[in-house]
Amino acid sequence: MFKKIFRNMSQENSENKEKDLNQENIQQEQEVVENENETAIPSAEELSPEQKLKEELAAEKDKFLRLFAEFENYKKRTSKERVELFKTANQEVLLALLPVLDDFDRAMAQIAKTEDEALLKGVELIHNKFRDTLKSKGLEQVELKAGDDFNADFAEAITQIPAPADELKGKIVDVVEKGYKLGDKIIRFPKVVLGN
Repeated sequence: MFKKIFRNMSQENSENKEKDLNQENIQQEQEVVENENETAIPSAEELSPEQKLKEELAAEKDKFLRLFAEFENYKKRTSKERVELFKTANQEVLLALLPVLDDFDRAMAQIAKTEDEALLKGVELIHNKFRDTLKSKGLEQVELKAGDDFNADFAEAITQIPAPADELKGKIVDVVEKGYKLGDKIIRFPKVVLGN
């Protein structure tokens, strides 16, 4: 019986000690928080007028810098978009003129077969002027010739034929229609015949 009483007393003592420790820890934590609050930035009511003005000035400077950076990004983005628009603005007109250029190339090949030098020279001058005008507007020919490796990113294969030579297997045998690009963008892919 005495053992039970002593056990109960010792349990009560240990529980009391734990409660005391918990209360002490809570008090210490509250003191730490109060000390931190005392060393923290004083509230707006406690600031002097100079400090208030400095804080407002710093906030306005930050706001101004962010707005300025955002505006600079906007200017760069719109100028880049404008340049890209100017580069490709002529695309529809140039696409409409490509069949005329093709016809001109075919006519030049036929006129070159005749013996009329004056006719050849006159048509050649007009052809060169037309081609130079299109080139000044940004039109460039996609350079491909027989024997080049085929790349589906830069050409369109319309058919395959047996290769006339072993070195032409898997390569371009003939260019049926020239391709053109406007700046870096291909507006008409060259049509080619592949050897297999």
